[in-house]
Amino acid sequence: MTSTPAHPPRARRVLFVHQNFPGQFKRIAAHLARDPAYEVLAIGKEGCPGLPDVRTLSYKLHRAQSKETHHYARPFEAGILHGQACLRVLLALKEKGFVPDVIIAHPGWGDTMFVREAFPDARLVHFSEFYYHTAHADVGFDPEFPSTIDDRARVRAKNALQLLNLEACDIAVAPTRWQKSLHPGPYQDKIALIHEGIDTSYLRPDPDASFTLPNGKVLRPGDPVVTYVSRNLEPYRGFHTFMRALPAILADNPGCDIVLAGGAGVSYGARPADAANWRDKLLAEVDIDTSRVHFLDRIAYARYRALLQVSAAHVYLTYPFVLSWSMLEAMACGCLVIGSDTAPVTEVIRAGENGLLVDFFDTAAIAATVGMALREQARFAPLRARAVEAIKAGYAVEEGIAGYRRLIDAQTL
Repeated sequence: MTSTPAHPPRARRVLFVHQNFPGQFKRIAAHLARDPAYEVLAIGKEGCPGLPDVRTLSYKLHRAQSKETHHYARPFEAGILHGQACLRVLLALKEKGFVPDVIIAHPGWGDTMFVREAFPDARLVHFSEFYYHTAHADVGFDPEFPSTIDDRARVRAKNALQLLNLEACDIAVAPTRWQKSLHPGPYQDKIALIHEGIDTSYLRPDPDASFTLPNGKVLRPGDPVVTYVSRNLEPYRGFHTFMRALPAILADNPGCDIVLAGGAGVSYGARPADAANWRDKLLAEVDIDTSRVHFLDRIAYARYRALLQVSAAHVYLTYPFVLSWSMLEAMACGCLVIGSDTAPVTEVIRAGENGLLVDFFDTAAIAATVGMALREQARFAPLRARAVEAIKAGYAVEEGIAGYRRLIDAQTL
């Protein structure tokens, strides 16, 4: 009697949804795409970067928010429009026979608002990046930009979408303990703590690194180089405070070069009312030697890594808000990070152990700490080494992938 050969198990179908795919899902999506045990697909807004090995479908809004909509409700209307556009793609997928087992999504723009109408049985994993508060977080933190009652009402209304997202998903993911803690108590048990991870095999110290400035000067490890990096140069990331510290840094450290990498747009908050961008506004305010302060705009990733590898003092300032990848990447590259004493920075940096902390608003303290870091590089070498180890131990990409795999492969939640 011959036995009938068993059919090989069907590949597990995983659908990623992110307005700017891959976003936070770059590592886990690429990892799964290389594994034949998974069939991976993604949905993003038209123009999203995508990934080479992941088929990405795009959606397009059929209209913008109405100008007549109350401004408190515009984010919610935008969420409905994104959810509706994404739903059309989901239904088209369903019609073609693709039914995902797991959907991993960043729902912050509303993309997955109606996902249950298309795929009610799929496990829905939401990336819960930030839950808004009218106090004790980013809103009202900076006295230079005081919040009004109108601001606070608008921010409170923004959580309508966040609550729907928490209610709809099977499980949520937050990248830091502090970001998780901002979400309402009844949902805390529903939120897993998983950081997507830093590629420590690529982002690591290199004593032979070099970085060439636009003027031709070559910077190397050990040189008095001060670095500051942000997607955009703006107050949320302390750009105004850092710029106001520059005159003292330059005066006290005549041999140093200061390198700022970041765009002139706005990721968070608003543009200045009296200038084209925050860089122009602050350059008009502070008196600095522009031959020693180098603005690079956004730079290629390999150059970004080299810049971190030659840094003697890396300044990272942020409102109590979403933690930037750049701070963790700087630590992975062996930077001495001078970070603001704000959450969630203090969740990672322990003052005097793997980095240094300063008051976000204290320009004199920032300048003094930078000067100390430049003059006493040997003294701070152990902190740099421990920064590398901290990222390897707690934020390596392998840990992030393993965390997401546990959610994807689980048979029950």
